[in-house]
Amino acid sequence: MVLKQLARYARRIPLTILAILVILPCSAAQRSVHAQTVIDDSLDFKIGQMLMLGFRGTSATPGSIIVSYLRNLHLGGVILFDFDVAKREYGRNILSPTQLADLTEALQLEAPYPLLIAVDQEGGTVARLKPNAGFPPHVSHAWLGEQDDVETTAAQADLLARSLAVVGLNVNFSPVLDLNLNPENPVIGALGRSFGADPELVARHAIIMLESMREQGVLGAIKHFPGHGSSKEDSHKGFVDVSDTWTRKELKPFQLVLESGVCDIVMTAHIFNSNLDPVWPATLSRSTIEDVLRRQLGFRGVVISDDMMMRAITDHYGLETAIKQAVNAGVDILLFANNSYEYVMDIAPRAHATLKALVERGEISQARIDEAWGRIRKLKQQLPGLE
Repeated sequence: MVLKQLARYARRIPLTILAILVILPCSAAQRSVHAQTVIDDSLDFKIGQMLMLGFRGTSATPGSIIVSYLRNLHLGGVILFDFDVAKREYGRNILSPTQLADLTEALQLEAPYPLLIAVDQEGGTVARLKPNAGFPPHVSHAWLGEQDDVETTAAQADLLARSLAVVGLNVNFSPVLDLNLNPENPVIGALGRSFGADPELVARHAIIMLESMREQGVLGAIKHFPGHGSSKEDSHKGFVDVSDTWTRKELKPFQLVLESGVCDIVMTAHIFNSNLDPVWPATLSRSTIEDVLRRQLGFRGVVISDDMMMRAITDHYGLETAIKQAVNAGVDILLFANNSYEYVMDIAPRAHATLKALVERGEISQARIDEAWGRIRKLKQQLPGLE
């Protein structure tokens, strides 16, 4: 019955896309195009590699601002969206499979060093590649968790991974490891973004998804560490305190997935949790990232922040404080999605200049920058064509 349900989704996939996904072996190497692989030992280069930016535009032409940033700021990553929140309209970066493949290829050709091109494609409500734009439909984590059938999850994960790889996307901010401890949670439970409340179930299905993406050359990022599932508020909109609702049970799915060895990236949450840090939210908390994630759980890969332009951060911390605290806490890549309540045209050069000034003043050490760059470089060596 479960496989029949999944088959109904497959029948809704446009035949041209289905043919691409089924007939092609679809190794992401097919979309791996780099004009050059230049490693610059300068501070400017390393800082640029620590930044991931959201931008407006469906193409990357020589005169576009994103190409300028790739060339001059050495950006290490970009994140793509279909919907522009500030404009309240579709068409921000993603229009169709063909257009998206052309965009990712152009971005890679302009980047001096292989680029992380990311998307939030969880399935269900959170899906930037939508069927009405010609992409395969992807079911939600909640639906998969309710079925709790590994074959169904494997089939869906394979479809998702192939549909990302074939258009040149090499990072997916998924799967979600938050436990569904508050079904009315406006940003997790109510949106069907959690596999369930059982840590073993969540980890089981997350590992399947990560394995499928890795097979296709797509790097998966688990989120939102150390657990956003019990919250009552949305950190996109403001300060979120989970001190009274969070339990150490919420660390369990992260522990299980990390022990499996299939995770390369962990995304932090902007939640405040006095159980772990009495002063700073997780993204800005050294005790959360270094003590819990790295020392207790043994994670050695790349830590990326959730969007640094969410109100949980911007309403309470200036740009300099947020960058200084996040990097010193252990964040390796700072994500500026630039797709919240306003569009900040110059956020990339401002973030780059701020981080550089902090290093030059000794408020962030050169050793910390080198550490982050080392992890990023090792991560990018896993991309197709760079093994």
